[in-house]
Amino acid sequence: MCNDETAVNRPSREQAEEAVRTLLRWAGDDPDREGLRGTPDRVVRSYGEFFAGYEQDPAEILRRTFDETDGYDEIVLLRDIRVESYCEHHMVPIIGVAHVAYLPRKRVVGISKLARVVEVYAKRLQIQEKMTAQIANTIQEELDPLGVAVVIDANHQCMSTRGVHKTGVSMVTSRMLGAFRDDPVTRREFFSMIGK
Repeated sequence: MCNDETAVNRPSREQAEEAVRTLLRWAGDDPDREGLRGTPDRVVRSYGEFFAGYEQDPAEILRRTFDETDGYDEIVLLRDIRVESYCEHHMVPIIGVAHVAYLPRKRVVGISKLARVVEVYAKRLQIQEKMTAQIANTIQEELDPLGVAVVIDANHQCMSTRGVHKTGVSMVTSRMLGAFRDDPVTRREFFSMIGK
């Protein structure tokens, strides 16, 4: 298990299911009624999917690279990577897209690996700002490119389904490193490529 934060003593599956039963009772329903009997099991299995990122090491995903690029030295961009995450403050969905680019120094990585790094960080309890920085920082540290750019554009259910109840609002965060931060031409090219 890889967790960038502190190590956590995980409860058993039975304890997790009992916690769901407690929440069902707290909400005012009977966890033993027919329609809810299987809910604790289903919720725990769902959480296993929602938070699978705690079990994966994003740096390991980027370790297999390719040097045979025929000197390719332009931007590598993967656009519109679907992001499904959960707000760490309210545990409700954050849904959007990520755009991830890097400027190779000598080596490249398979494009699915970029999407997998996004997925690992998204499948943890998050705030969007932190997730954006984690993705960019990991790519920079592991690939040592000339620069990295990450933009995430997402809707937060904690704003649309509770609290201020504002729908149709998206939050955009960005993290620019290396050439994407220092060179205005490279930065403009990136934003042009993602349509911003």
